[in-house]
Amino acid sequence: MMRHLVSGLLLGAALVLGGAAKAEEPGVIRLGAAVSLTGKYSSNGAFTRNGYDLAVKRINEEGGVTVDGKTYLLEVVYYDDESTPARGAQLVERLIQQDGVKYLLGPYSSGLTEAIAPVTEKYGVPMVEANGAAVSLFRKGYRYLFAVLSTTDQYLRGAVDLAAKVNEDPSSLRVAMAFENDPFSQDVREGVMEDTAKYGMKVVIDDKLPPELNDMSATLTKAKVLKPDLLLVSGHDKGAALTVRQLADQRVDVPMTAITHCDSAQIAEKFGAAAEYTLCAAQWASTLKYEDELFGSASDYAVLYEETYDHAAPYQAAESSAAVQVFADAFERASSLDPEAVRDALSQTDMMTFYGPIKFDETGKNVSKPTVLFQVQDGKYVVVYPQEFAEAEFRWPTPAWSER
Repeated sequence: MMRHLVSGLLLGAALVLGGAAKAEEPGVIRLGAAVSLTGKYSSNGAFTRNGYDLAVKRINEEGGVTVDGKTYLLEVVYYDDESTPARGAQLVERLIQQDGVKYLLGPYSSGLTEAIAPVTEKYGVPMVEANGAAVSLFRKGYRYLFAVLSTTDQYLRGAVDLAAKVNEDPSSLRVAMAFENDPFSQDVREGVMEDTAKYGMKVVIDDKLPPELNDMSATLTKAKVLKPDLLLVSGHDKGAALTVRQLADQRVDVPMTAITHCDSAQIAEKFGAAAEYTLCAAQWASTLKYEDELFGSASDYAVLYEETYDHAAPYQAAESSAAVQVFADAFERASSLDPEAVRDALSQTDMMTFYGPIKFDETGKNVSKPTVLFQVQDGKYVVVYPQEFAEAEFRWPTPAWSER
């Protein structure tokens, strides 16, 4: 059933000054979002919504946004896209045509973003998205699409680079890959293929995983025989959990394993010692030295998020909060609520946030922020790459299961 959920995060009645007439009531800017509250992306959809709501709440608490001398508070109109691209496109059409929403926040996942981008383009509605990283999105000439996160081809390049750095002869390395057959993961693969070729590494396994991912035994059985030096996997939360669990169950020894979606899959929390040494691609970490006036530092944001939602802040929530900040900044610089003026202001975005620097190129992608790699060390996610952000030394190679 479709859920029409409006987060009413308004500040209250206007102040009465010394018994005089009421101050002008603030206006409301309505943002629309179709996010995955049910279906296979529901956990990440919840993180996405949490991030949007937290930023809206903070902005409104700080007085809202000022557009051409008038104060506005933010509000988000939500629908549940049920983790289904066709449903997402249908709901965005409804937000624009029936609800009159003029500005869109993105859904979770590249596949859903890919489904709704043609709708926002059709109606000239600016969309700032935070969870659709597929580089293919930015090769289609969209004018109204802007993304705060780094593109997918960047996610696991760092793992290839790190493997090259810790081995004397990178060209001797054997690489196993298993990527879900969706836009996000296939673009991750594209970046990996470019870098393995650059270093002359040999790809010995190149598997395509089904969207309804429940078993990786076939890939791991091949890995036992072919003994790769590096295993790379992208399959969202399910893929991350399966990789860690089945590597342990099948006792597959790989010197280095790197996957996406570790933190949202909570591999350290759920799998304990089995998750140790795993490398995790991420868009953001609370230890990064970024800060802004709204949230403070990255660590300040993490504390506020955990106090609000009672779990650690995943990068999916952080980037979603940053998307709302980008809209707020564009509204004020545009000095107008005309969608075309807001779109033009978005295209000129150049700002620092707790999430990192945000500056869009002509395709709408953020060209200022790097991705990072965590490693699970002693039950914690510790940044080990790039070197300038590293909190600890990279632990390598991963010991054989018989030695753990």
